[in-house]
Amino acid sequence: MRIKRWESGLSESEVTPEAVYRDRRRLMKAGLAVAGAALAGVGSPARARLVLGEVHPGAYGTDEEKTPLKDVTSYNNFYEFGTSKSDPAEYAGRLKTDPWSVSIEGECARPGRHALEDLIRPHPLEERIYRLRCVEGWSMVIPWIGFPLGDLIRRFEPTSKAKYVEFETLLDKQQMPGQRRRVLDWPYVEGLRMDEALHPLTILAVGLYGQVLPNQNGAPLRLVVPWKYGFKSIKSIVRIRFRETQPTTAWMKASPREYGFYSNVNPEVPHPRWSQKRERRIGEFRKRRTLMFNGYAEEVASLYSGMDLKKYF
Repeated sequence: MRIKRWESGLSESEVTPEAVYRDRRRLMKAGLAVAGAALAGVGSPARARLVLGEVHPGAYGTDEEKTPLKDVTSYNNFYEFGTSKSDPAEYAGRLKTDPWSVSIEGECARPGRHALEDLIRPHPLEERIYRLRCVEGWSMVIPWIGFPLGDLIRRFEPTSKAKYVEFETLLDKQQMPGQRRRVLDWPYVEGLRMDEALHPLTILAVGLYGQVLPNQNGAPLRLVVPWKYGFKSIKSIVRIRFRETQPTTAWMKASPREYGFYSNVNPEVPHPRWSQKRERRIGEFRKRRTLMFNGYAEEVASLYSGMDLKKYF
């Protein structure tokens, strides 16, 4: 297992303000009950064994302390269910994730619609403990269960024209009440360059903490790209499309000045409304220094050799 450590050494002025901390505790307390309800059924050991089967330790990971499950499942960004951090846990329980299918489209030799279990079944599942950093400045360490996206991509034989991979989230305003508001141009769309998608760090996650993925965390299938900001890790995927041209992602369309296509964790590129140089790990009081590529520079920096990562942010 390849281990990378965070660096710290912060001043008292960088401790999280008391008001922010108290608000977080209020949200957590309110969210625990609804998170427990949302996990009922999907997180039971019997269902987890049925869906996940045998899970092996992953080749990549970190020995950092994991964020508690109650925080991972009750403090989320999933605007399809609302813009508050507690909305996903409160409202995602209505999402029906079984049956589920994913459409494979575009520049590939084997397009078609596939049941979720048929997409997952050929791939050995791994547990990978990855950092996830939100552009808002908070981060978590989560034991994801999934398999490399590259393994799935190769199954469908993308053509030489396939330079990018586009992903799309379910569009269903009845099940996802946040889509009734024009916060974004729904459905949610994300994309990766092909070499990013094929990188062994990039996974499709179907579970966390030893159980199937809870609805509020992107059930039943989500992307995890640990060196990029969390909004690249699209949830509840229903479509994967191979493209010759770069897709326009949901956040690029909403605010191109704030959200670039690459979305690499580059602390030298400030968000227009806040700095990205410090972050707060959920459960900690002090902020810590944000690392280039979220601490995965050794593995991924070569993908961007010669690129100006302030211009292509």
